[in-house]
Amino acid sequence: MILDQDGNISIITQEKTTIVELVKNVQDSYLKIKNDNIIVNLSSLNKLSLQDILEFSEVSFTHKKSKHYFVIVTDKEDMDKNNDE
Repeated sequence: MILDQDGNISIITQEKTTIVELVKNVQDSYLKIKNDNIIVNLSSLNKLSLQDILEFSEVSFTHKKSKHYFVIVTDKEDMDKNNDE
């Protein structure tokens, strides 16, 4: 996981780990970034499924409750054709 911070924005980039490991890393680092808006960049992945995106549900829900943005960036999955989660 690569973490870049710019003001109140934390940009997390997927490196060479699985989605499950990335989510675990985000959760482990959460205290450091909990007051930031979070962008998770998954554009470097070759394949991505809806299930992969849903792995972020718990941390996303927690973060949104604190009135901060949690954004996932990818060009591998058309989120418009999937459910709203």
